Amino acid sequence: MGSGKSTVGRLVARQGDLEFVDTDEWIESKTGRRIPAIFSEDGEPAFRALEGDAVRALGERSGLVIATGGGLVCQPGMMELLKKHALVVCLWASPETIWERVMHQTHRPLLQVPDPRAEIARLLAARDGHYRQSDVLVNSGLRSLREVAAQVLHQYMDVRQRGVMP
Repeated sequence: MGSGKSTVGRLVARQGDLEFVDTDEWIESKTGRRIPAIFSEDGEPAFRALEGDAVRALGERSGLVIATGGGLVCQPGMMELLKKHALVVCLWASPETIWERVMHQTHRPLLQVPDPRAEIARLLAARDGHYRQSDVLVNSGLRSLREVAAQVLHQYMDVRQRGVMP
């Protein structure tokens, strides 16, 4: 959360003449429910199952830029499933940068805790090993999201030209 996935994803899709899909939006469209409601009423495991459904459904299509929740790749088999069909890019930023970006947002279920800043650091630490399995890691905290999108698009085009995309 707060790494710029949706913003960068939309920019990459637009510049690369691809379609953008945010798995949170996909889930809300399919279930008719908001993500915070799913978390509060059904719990995080139910949400993660819906994310898996989204990835399986979207993996059948090509020409997509998909922004997933940051916890998706921590679920068993999800990183492998993503890599089967796509170049997996991890956008990361420091806990401080993420906090600055999300501190005024109220729709973040995982931050509805007494110390959200500490929770961001905890989540990043817990997920670090999973994130490092991505094909490409890009620091989104040191430059504009437009610059990040340009770097991601460059990486994507390079992989496509070399013919190493799944």
